Amino acid sequence: MKWGSYRPLLPHGNLTGSRFFQAAIVPTMKALSSCLAALLLPSALGAGAAKHVVIPATSFDSQSDFDADWAYNYPWGTDHNGAARMAPSQVTLSAGGTLTLTAKKASGEKAASHGGKQIPIRYLSGAVAAKEHFNVSRGGGYDFAGEFRATTARGTWPAFWLTGVKGWPPEVDMAEWKGSGKISFNTFNTSSQVRARDVAYPTPAEFHKIRCEVRDQNGKDVAIKFFMDDKLIETQYGKGFVGQPMYLIINLQMEGSSGSPGPNEGMIDSDTSITYALVKVWGG
Repeated sequence: MKWGSYRPLLPHGNLTGSRFFQAAIVPTMKALSSCLAALLLPSALGAGAAKHVVIPATSFDSQSDFDADWAYNYPWGTDHNGAARMAPSQVTLSAGGTLTLTAKKASGEKAASHGGKQIPIRYLSGAVAAKEHFNVSRGGGYDFAGEFRATTARGTWPAFWLTGVKGWPPEVDMAEWKGSGKISFNTFNTSSQVRARDVAYPTPAEFHKIRCEVRDQNGKDVAIKFFMDDKLIETQYGKGFVGQPMYLIINLQMEGSSGSPGPNEGMIDSDTSITYALVKVWGG
């Protein structure tokens, strides 16, 4: 993804419990994602420690629930580093706590600008960002978890990630699909100091559990554990991430790092492409 994101070490409202979020990305130009973060207080990092819910499992149940914790588009606007421009019209809520992000072909859009380059906009798509910022304090941390069913078609680029509020890095790509048939887990310390792990993404038509545990390591750096289907895939480290607020983002970008050309209109309307991102959140 390459940008930066997360939230403050305070529980949201009076919510308590051990809920976590789950997400899924479906194969029909659809990407099911979901999220809910569990906050661990500095004194609560031991086994059996109580967790405080930051984003409740009901955050996609209704428009009012959504508005309490989420906002449309990226935190900085509608554009980023791909061929899709985010628009609230491409985000819908449905019964059962499901958020759908839909990408569709677009024409006549003004080019986006990123990194000094002009990027043609060929799609409109959806993104949501948590209103909370996530800031790992000394002795603290967060749990993020989800269940995803993600297709890996060329030109589709769904992601579930954290990026810096005050600058980039930090960035943690908790799950990213870049049209290669694999899933990526990444941590950016600088543009050239990147820890990236790509692994096979089996049976994309089925749900897979994703979990990311972020912990203070030494008062300055954070340890980031990436899990898929309850198996630890990789432990990475964010240098100097402690005390840096981050955004939490779920988006369906197109082309860019996932290759081009992306799906055409016919593919978008079929059951074999992936331009919708359905986001479902629930507690465990």
